[in-house]
Amino acid sequence: MGKRRIAIIGGGASGMIAAITAGRSGADVTVFERNDRVGKKLLATGNGQCNLTNLNCDRSHFHGEDPDFVTDVFKCFTINDTLNFFNSLGALTVSENDGRTYPRTYQASTILDVLRFELESCGVRVKTQTPIISVKKNRSGFTLQSADTRFISDAVIIACGSRAAPQLGGTTSGIDLLKSLGHRATATFPVLVPLKTDFLHSRHLKGTKVLANITLFINDKSITSEYGEVLFTEYGLSGPPVIQLSILVNSALQQNNNVKCTVDLFPDKTHAELKDHLHKRFTKKPTVSIETTLIGFIHKRLITSVISESGITDLKSLSSTIDIRDTDRIASTVKNWAFTINGSLSWNDAHICAGGIKTSEFNNVTMESRLIKGLFVSGEVLDVTGDCGGYNLQWAWSSGFAAGQSAVKVEL
Repeated sequence: MGKRRIAIIGGGASGMIAAITAGRSGADVTVFERNDRVGKKLLATGNGQCNLTNLNCDRSHFHGEDPDFVTDVFKCFTINDTLNFFNSLGALTVSENDGRTYPRTYQASTILDVLRFELESCGVRVKTQTPIISVKKNRSGFTLQSADTRFISDAVIIACGSRAAPQLGGTTSGIDLLKSLGHRATATFPVLVPLKTDFLHSRHLKGTKVLANITLFINDKSITSEYGEVLFTEYGLSGPPVIQLSILVNSALQQNNNVKCTVDLFPDKTHAELKDHLHKRFTKKPTVSIETTLIGFIHKRLITSVISESGITDLKSLSSTIDIRDTDRIASTVKNWAFTINGSLSWNDAHICAGGIKTSEFNNVTMESRLIKGLFVSGEVLDVTGDCGGYNLQWAWSSGFAAGQSAVKVEL
């Protein structure tokens, strides 16, 4: 009997590690990639630095119909397995205080290069610019069809990713193929993406960055908070804490919930402390305009907006005209600056996709379909969404390894 023939559809992170895993086990492996090269999205991860895992990776950082689905997969290929795997390929890693882990070079190309070299070393064939348009199961295995060629395999791993970042090759092809084979999908929407707000001064504040605490409210109920660098944009808000909250935000908006957030520019100060500070500030400079008096208190480009949001109409009014109610309102604005969130940017700006093929239809150890023997999945095509910070790539490595290992062993 010849080598087990394994077809992997998709040459992203999970597809490459699945191919390497199966290739190391002696299988005859072919990767079919629709782009002109593998790993195109991988090069963009972590702003080009490739945040390849997180030391704090566990089920609590994942979303979907069944976040527990990831638990056994992570036991199959752990964070330490990930670090050892890349170290063995020559890519040294470094972990930061928050657990985010990068190649020591801080270059995503490092990770892609060592994966490509290992694919070659394992004898994996890579067919680029070869989108697979159909997969059919037959008695002896599977038939894959591209635009002009038919391929035969004993097992198939669908690792096509999602439609996020279409400019980097994002596509619905994985979900479409799995649906054609009888699988079902949950609704999909872009996440880890900047948010749109109703704030009228957004264009004026474009490019302003502040360290702040941002709290999410859904139907007026406080849900969670994130701290970090918030970026004001012409359409709303961005920056790491905003990107993180976008998973919950877009999920809530999908259900037509009312979504708001507050930005706290002084998370280390109480409202009373800020009110007292402002009172002393205005009292000390009675003949100076309100606008000028606030220089040094907050980012200069925020002053006009903060004064306006606090209900003060004349920016040039002297500080001596500020009464205790004005001071209270300014303190409230900088502690709880409220924004209504009415959407997000598009798939072009999304890091990943939420939703996907239902996990209930797959084995959570082997990644094999419960409907079709010999059919496996890995990565983002499933309804598994990780937080920002290396969690989605760890899911790609673990699920890809599990699928690659299982595809070699499956008895058809």
